[in-house]
Amino acid sequence: MRALAAAAATAVVAAPTPARLLVSARRAAPRFGHCRASPFARSLRSACYASTTMGDETSTSASGSAQEPAAPGAGSVKQQISNLAALSLRATVPEVDVEPIVEVCTGKFGDYQCNNAMGLWSKVKGSGTSFKNPNAIGQAIAKNLPACDVIESASVAGPGFVNIVLSKSWVAKRIQDMLVNGIKTWAPILPVKRVVLDFSSPNIAKEMHVGHLRSTIIGDTLARMFEFSNVEVLRRNHVGDWGTQFGMLIEFLFEKFPNWEELGSQAIGDLQVFYKASKQRFDEDAEFKDRAQQAVVRLQGGEEKYRAAWKKICEISRNEFDQVYKLLDVQLEEKGESFYNPYIPQVLEKLSSQGLIEESEGARVIFIQGHQIPLIVVKRDGGFNYASTDLAALWYRLNVEKAEWIIYVTDVGQQQHFDMFFKAARMAGWLPDPKEKKFPKTSHVGFGLVLGADGKRFRTRSTEVVRLGDLLDEAKSRSKSELLQRLTENGKIVDWTDEELEQTSKAVGYGAVKYADLKNNRLTNYTFSFDQMLSDKGNTAVYLQYAHARICSIIRKSNMDVEELKVSGNISLAHPDERVLGLYLIRYAEIVEEACTNLLPSVLCEYLYNLSEMFTRFYTNCQVVGSPEEPSRLLLCEATAVVMRQCFQLLGITPVYKL
Repeated sequence: MRALAAAAATAVVAAPTPARLLVSARRAAPRFGHCRASPFARSLRSACYASTTMGDETSTSASGSAQEPAAPGAGSVKQQISNLAALSLRATVPEVDVEPIVEVCTGKFGDYQCNNAMGLWSKVKGSGTSFKNPNAIGQAIAKNLPACDVIESASVAGPGFVNIVLSKSWVAKRIQDMLVNGIKTWAPILPVKRVVLDFSSPNIAKEMHVGHLRSTIIGDTLARMFEFSNVEVLRRNHVGDWGTQFGMLIEFLFEKFPNWEELGSQAIGDLQVFYKASKQRFDEDAEFKDRAQQAVVRLQGGEEKYRAAWKKICEISRNEFDQVYKLLDVQLEEKGESFYNPYIPQVLEKLSSQGLIEESEGARVIFIQGHQIPLIVVKRDGGFNYASTDLAALWYRLNVEKAEWIIYVTDVGQQQHFDMFFKAARMAGWLPDPKEKKFPKTSHVGFGLVLGADGKRFRTRSTEVVRLGDLLDEAKSRSKSELLQRLTENGKIVDWTDEELEQTSKAVGYGAVKYADLKNNRLTNYTFSFDQMLSDKGNTAVYLQYAHARICSIIRKSNMDVEELKVSGNISLAHPDERVLGLYLIRYAEIVEEACTNLLPSVLCEYLYNLSEMFTRFYTNCQVVGSPEEPSRLLLCEATAVVMRQCFQLLGITPVYKL
C-alpha cells in the first residue's frame, strides 16, 4: 500500500497550477460577462499550432521531450484562439514578450475574452508608447487578430477586454467534422508523451474495502483522460506485497498446515479470516511473534520455502483484487513493493555518495528543509521502509520507464510523506525546483474520506470497513430493483430481456457509485448514500443515463439514417439555443485538457451535467422530429450523444441506450 504519512492526517493538497500555461488572475467586470480561466500554449508556430505545458504544486524536472507542433486545426478551441491572440500580441507590442491570457466567457458580449491589455499597459506606459490607455491597447489587439474563418467578430469593453465571438458556420463545421471523423479528433494536445499513474495499491492479504474506492476510480479516470489525449499511460498498482506481515502469515501457515503445499489454496481458505487469526496469534504469543520476525528475515534472504509460501499468499490475494477490478472495469499492471526492493541498495548508495543520507539515533535519514522530522530511509534494525521503496520506485520510473509525469493517487493524509519524498528527490538532482516548470515532474493527487450518514468513516453496522465487492453488489441490486419496479409500473417490462436487465443494472449501479465520487472535488470528504447516488433527479449518473437514453430515443423515433446524415446533411445554428449547445459541445477538448492539467475529474463531471442541461433547453425550445430543421437538429442530438458517451467512457461508466 502507498506509504502512510503519520503527521498529515487532515492535510489538504492544493490543486496543481499549470506550468508554462497562463491563467488570468484578473476577472472581467460582471457587465462584460463572467469568464472561466484555463491554461494555454506558451509558444506557437502558426495560428493553428498549439502546445501546452502543465505544472503542479510539487515538482518538475530538468529534462523534457520537445513537443511536436500540432497539425492545423488541432487542439482545443481555446488553444486555437490563444494562438490567434498570440499573433495579434506580437503585432501589437512586438517589443514585449507576453503570453496570451484567454478565458471562456459566459456572458452575451463574447465567447472568449483576451485580457492582456491592462497587463501590457503597465509595462509600456511611460516608455514613449503611442497607446494612451489600456482600452487603446485592447482596440489594437482586436484589430490585429488574423482574419480567419474561426472568428466572426471582436469588440473591446472597459479597460481593454477583447471579446471574441466565434463564427457559427465554423462551430457547425467543427461539430460535423467530429461526427464524420470521430470524437478522437477532439483530443486535446498535452505536452507529455508518457505518464506513470500510481493508484489503487491495496495491501496483499487484506481485502479491498471502500477506502480503496477513491484511489481506484480517480486513478482510472485520470488514466482514461490522458489516454484519450494520446498520452501513453503506465498504470501501476504499487501493492503492499513486501512487509513484516508476511512473516506472521507464513509462520501461521506452516504451523497450522505443515503440508500446506499439498493443500494449496485450501489451506488458507478465506484469506481475511486467515489474516485475522494470524494477527491475533502474533499479538498474543511472544514466541510466535519471534518466529514470525525470523520468517521475515528468511523470506527476504530468499529461502525457497518461504518464497513459495509468499507467492501463494500473493496469488490468492491478487485473484481477489482482480475480481473487484473486473467489476469496476479497471486495468492495472502490478509492480508492487517487492519489484523495487532489489533497486533500493543502489539507490541509497547513490544518495549516500551525494552526502544526503545521515546517521540519526541509529537510523539512516535525509533531513528535509521545512520539516521538523527527517525522512527515514533505513530503520534502526537495518530494514527498509516506505520511503526507501518510494525512492527506488521513482528512480526506476525516471531512468528505466522514462516517465515525464509520475502521479500518485492516495488520501490527503499522506501529503507530508510525498512532500518530503519529492523534496528528497529534488535534493538528489532528480527533480529541479518547481519554479523551473519543466518535465518530468511528480504530483500527489490527494483525496478526502468516504463518510457514512453519521459523518464518520463509512463502515458496516458491526464497525467493520465495507468490502468493496459487497458495496458494488448492493449498488447493482438496488439499481435492478428500482428498474424492475419502474418497468412494471409503466408496462414496458415485456420489452426487456433478462440479459438487458442484468447489464443495465450493472451499468447504472456501478456508474452511480463512480459518479457520486468523481463529481466531488477530490480534496473534500463526501458522504456515501445509495439513495442519493441512485436518484434519477439532480446531478447523478442515473439522471445522466436517462438523459443519454432519451437522446437515443429521439434519434430512433425520427426514422432517419443518422450515419447518412453525417455525410449528406448540414448543421445550422440559427436558433440561439442551437448555438449555445453547439458552442458548449466544441469546448469538450479544453474541458478534458483542464481536467488533466489540474488532475480534477470533477471538471469533466461538471461539464457532462451542464451539457445535459443545455440539451434539455435546446430540445424544449427547438422541435426536432417533424420540423423543417429536423436533419440539422438530429445531427446536434447525435453530437450531444457522442460527447456524452465519451464523457461516460472517460469516467469509467458504461452508457445505456434505453431506460
